[in-house]
Amino acid sequence: MIKMLVFTEVFFFLSLIMAYVYMVYYGDTRSTKELQALHISTTSLFTLVLLGSSLTFYIAERNYLKGNIKQLKTWLIITIILGAIFLVGQGNEYYRLINEQITLGASIFGTNFFTLTGFHGFHVFVGLILISILLTMAFLGDFKDKNSTVIQTIGIYWHFVDAVWIVVFTIVYVLPLTLNA
Repeated sequence: MIKMLVFTEVFFFLSLIMAYVYMVYYGDTRSTKELQALHISTTSLFTLVLLGSSLTFYIAERNYLKGNIKQLKTWLIITIILGAIFLVGQGNEYYRLINEQITLGASIFGTNFFTLTGFHGFHVFVGLILISILLTMAFLGDFKDKNSTVIQTIGIYWHFVDAVWIVVFTIVYVLPLTLNA
């Protein structure tokens, strides 16, 4: 089931990424002003935070398999905090861009940028809900049996969302720097 979900999500994000690349880089209007408004340094920090959340989730998974439920809880809490920090960073980026008149409806860039990064942010939010449910289950004592696959299943989703961000970050933030160099 999770493999089918990830498979469909790959195509969903691939479609959004292809639309972004086409419209922003090859469309009738060039988006140089908007691209220059992006802050790669700040977003790089939040990217590291999100990638760190993949590591902390992995550590949580390993502790579950070792039967260390206290450490499972600790690492899930850290994962949630890191994911939330990433979303706050994305929200700050949105707020700053909107104040610079770069909005969903202001330009082709805005439409594509906010759609692509917004859907990714939504997936991070869903992941945080799922991880919060895992944490609640852990506190209720539901993970005494090491044969449960729910943690690994949600882990696949969480790691996928982080992997998607690497691609999005590269195309939206890094690629413009290399093209303008």
